[in-house]
Amino acid sequence: MRRRSAIKLILAFTAAAGLAAAAYAANRPAAAAAGKAQHLSSYTWKLNQRWFGGFSALKLSDGGKSMTVLSDRATLVTTRIQRSQGLISGITARRAHELRASTGKTLRGFAGDSEGLAVAADGSRYISFEGAARVARYHSPEGRATVLPRPKAFRGLPPNKSLETLAIDARGRLYTLPERALDKHGQIPVWRWNGRRWSRPFSLPPEGGFLPVDADFGPDGRFYLLERDFTLFGFRSRLRRWDITAAGPANEAILLQTRARTHDNLEGLSVWADGTGRLRATMVSDDNFLPFQRTEIVEYALPR
Repeated sequence: MRRRSAIKLILAFTAAAGLAAAAYAANRPAAAAAGKAQHLSSYTWKLNQRWFGGFSALKLSDGGKSMTVLSDRATLVTTRIQRSQGLISGITARRAHELRASTGKTLRGFAGDSEGLAVAADGSRYISFEGAARVARYHSPEGRATVLPRPKAFRGLPPNKSLETLAIDARGRLYTLPERALDKHGQIPVWRWNGRRWSRPFSLPPEGGFLPVDADFGPDGRFYLLERDFTLFGFRSRLRRWDITAAGPANEAILLQTRARTHDNLEGLSVWADGTGRLRATMVSDDNFLPFQRTEIVEYALPR
């Protein structure tokens, strides 16, 4: 998401306090995640390109060998992942696409704060934006946006804490939820697009200081939610999972909850199955285009 000056000041202080913080929080998965998600690898991606950084969403395909990653500055990047014994050993960027508005103009600034990514069965990309809260469809990365109808609820969302997430289920229905905008019952609202209209099928319970930053439906059909908490000592991450039933979400499970500074600012999530059928969660960090942060690709094995 777009960073306000106050956030940057806090991040700068965090970087300056890094050595002291390291003594406070070990750089490894937290004990709270033991026996749940299993850390596989962390890969720091570096590339000297003007568009590189600020990644807020990603989707993996082709058995974890192809990756589409979205920057919060309206840039969609296609890549190829190299793996050694199943773990990431390199990433090659193939092409960076500057997203366009429905008018054909390249998106910039407030209108170009792209945050969530979902890929449909026909290859269309759906992208959520949190500046002017909306969801748009791109038949191809080079094409113009087709903006889905904006319900009244979207217009009232806070501009820097709105549609951070986007996921698509096996029936092609889109789900989005805000980063920080609880409903009148103190729950996280979830909106669903069925191809004709938006509805509010259910809400999710907030817990602790964590805020939603991305979501995905796994090959198992379950709904996965990546959440983030920012503390004086750095970022913490959490991954929760639900079965989505006709009656709403059920069987909530916390698969992962890290200590501060275990990873960088994880914002993007893709859940997929490797060649052995094992579920994996791949996450990417948003470096906010700041030199003391990094673009980190993190992978965990997930329990069934």
